[in-house]
Amino acid sequence: MKNNPIIGFNYLLQGLKLLLEPGLKRYLVVPLLINFTIFSLVGWIGYSQFEALLAWLLPEQSWYSFLRWLLWPLFALTILLVTFYTFTVVANLIAAPFNSLLAQRVEQILTGSPPPHGDERLLAQIGPALASELRKLGYFIIRAIPLLILFIIPGVNLFAPLLWLLFSAWFLALEYIDYPLGNHGLGFAEQLRRMKPLRLTAIGFGGGVTLLMMIPLLNFAAMPAAVAGATLFSCRQRQLLEG
Repeated sequence: MKNNPIIGFNYLLQGLKLLLEPGLKRYLVVPLLINFTIFSLVGWIGYSQFEALLAWLLPEQSWYSFLRWLLWPLFALTILLVTFYTFTVVANLIAAPFNSLLAQRVEQILTGSPPPHGDERLLAQIGPALASELRKLGYFIIRAIPLLILFIIPGVNLFAPLLWLLFSAWFLALEYIDYPLGNHGLGFAEQLRRMKPLRLTAIGFGGGVTLLMMIPLLNFAAMPAAVAGATLFSCRQRQLLEG
């Protein structure tokens, strides 16, 4: 079964192991530094604003206040994830050229040859990488805003965390698969079309990235591990993704 969330999750685990491969160190420095800075900032914001935001989303006088004890951990996790995803989008916008270079190097390790549209020059990566990130950002904003609005609609907001989790897992898969597929000349619209038949695998991969972001210390490696895992995803599924 080629469309399976367990397969997608396993791609991320293998991507984490790939970071230990010789020859990748110089491609990891900038993504790791960016991730460290982003997660440190997220931690500070979460610590200072968490209680106030949660009290606003789950007021004690609401009609479902008797469920507050049950909903609290779900909404707390969702607040953290929304914050993480927002900053992840920013982090990837900054790190996009470096992530493209990392995807090139990982593919060369996996297949023995570089991708056809890869370019080892950092300056050559900046324009295409930023343009692709902006297209993904537009895709994210158009869908994220309606989902976030659901959080402030009484009753409906009970289902908002689950919808957000599914959407964010899907988007993270699109976010990182862009680097290896972009190195093969595929634009975002074409990537999206070819990923849809692998939606369950993609959600498993994106869900794994979400989990990795929640684990202290390992979360600093979440971005490069996701790039490496997505490159493995691309190489293993190329017949479906590019055929």
